[in-house]
Amino acid sequence: MPQASTAGGEILDVLIVGAGLSGIGAAWYLQQRCPDKRYAILEARAAIGGTWDLFRYPGVRSDSDMYTLGYGFQPWTAGKAIADGPSIRGYIRDTARDNGIDRHIRFRHKVVAAAWSSADACWTIEADHDGTPGTIRTRFLYMCSGYYSYEEAYRPPFEDEDLYLGRIVHPQFWPQDLDYAGKQVVVVGSGATAVTLVPAMAGAAAHVTMLQRSPSYVVTRPSEYGFAQRFRKWMPERAAYWATRWRVILESMLLYRLARSKPDLARQKIVAMARHQLGKDFDVATHFTPDYKPWDQRVCVVPDGDMFKAIRKGQASVVTDHIERFTETGILLKSGKELAADVVVLATGLKIKVLGGVAVTVDGKPFHAGESMSYKGMMLSELPNCVMTFGYTNASWTLKADLTAAYVCRLLRYMDRKGVAIAVPRREAGVEPEPFLNFTSGYVQRAKGELPQQGSRRPWQVYQNYLQDMITIRYGRIADGVMHFGAKGVLP
Repeated sequence: MPQASTAGGEILDVLIVGAGLSGIGAAWYLQQRCPDKRYAILEARAAIGGTWDLFRYPGVRSDSDMYTLGYGFQPWTAGKAIADGPSIRGYIRDTARDNGIDRHIRFRHKVVAAAWSSADACWTIEADHDGTPGTIRTRFLYMCSGYYSYEEAYRPPFEDEDLYLGRIVHPQFWPQDLDYAGKQVVVVGSGATAVTLVPAMAGAAAHVTMLQRSPSYVVTRPSEYGFAQRFRKWMPERAAYWATRWRVILESMLLYRLARSKPDLARQKIVAMARHQLGKDFDVATHFTPDYKPWDQRVCVVPDGDMFKAIRKGQASVVTDHIERFTETGILLKSGKELAADVVVLATGLKIKVLGGVAVTVDGKPFHAGESMSYKGMMLSELPNCVMTFGYTNASWTLKADLTAAYVCRLLRYMDRKGVAIAVPRREAGVEPEPFLNFTSGYVQRAKGELPQQGSRRPWQVYQNYLQDMITIRYGRIADGVMHFGAKGVLP
């Protein structure tokens, strides 16, 4: 692959950072709707796939269905709606190969800094390539690097860990030599990763215990959708994909709205489903009844009820308690109970990293995302010619990523028509700041100072609603009075 250029040479029209689900989709839209634009993708790792190439823990899968996590332009044709990591990775790689996008990727290029110059209307990007620094210049910067650190996970310390004689691992950095067959495993956590690991490990381990401080909402969904199979029989493949996609979108939006408007009813229904799966003698009140409302945190999905099955079979169990300290042979809980463990898996969460952790400057001044306001959930106030992809918390990531990519193309075409070189959203007076994500999840609360804010009115609001976003992003005016445009030389 080509190396990063010197600042005096190559100037790209668009530089995409990240060759995961978002980056490959962004490239497809550019090729289709802005075919005259020269672009490249810088990928820090040596492979396509992003999250789906990084995560290699047992059972890794999406908790969004592939009819919406898949691209709008590339039908998902496999049978399973809730797909495993390798299948998703293959889908992304096939999309890149089939559309010639892979030829634009520069692997092992880690972006460390980005400096905007209004005088040149251009970004200068510093990228490290296998230890060798280099620069590349681009008129537009498109961040598709996700929202969390690939190098560091959230890893709380526990007392007396050094006394423990077993092995402690984190799912984000799963050791391929780990043999847990016939061993006692404790998975610490209650989120999407934990509910995936428990059934995946239960078949080989002697026993798997999910140790949680507090419960999460867990719902069962089929791994294959019967209506999707029927649509395939009745319609051509692409039409069947779109029919399934829109049915899932509308159904998900309806269920989310009901859950938020009638939280007590939603709680009763979700808890009742868990009780039905586990039987009347299981303590669902303690282990599967959270003290928060549905969708204050993300709802966990278990395809075909696999985790509940593992519990019913006695292969897995759930303990709701706090860790007092580690012992030589396991974990001592605050209740006084000790859990024996040969392996402890700390599914304790991600560490949010905005703009890929890149050091950003605007005309020589440091830019801090935490001090900015999000414009349409994709640009940041006072940050010129830069878009970041950030998906939904209550639906699939790709739905918002597709809308974002389409908007970037609209914006670039508008700038060409008007003969302007700079686009920057300017913060308005009287717009009250609000949290970027209205989530109580630990990873969001820990990152409050790093995340941008949203505003009290459009276009500064971050909708968790695909139809609202589609109207605002796809059909809203580009020149809305908030986005400011200018020629090279002066920041508008």
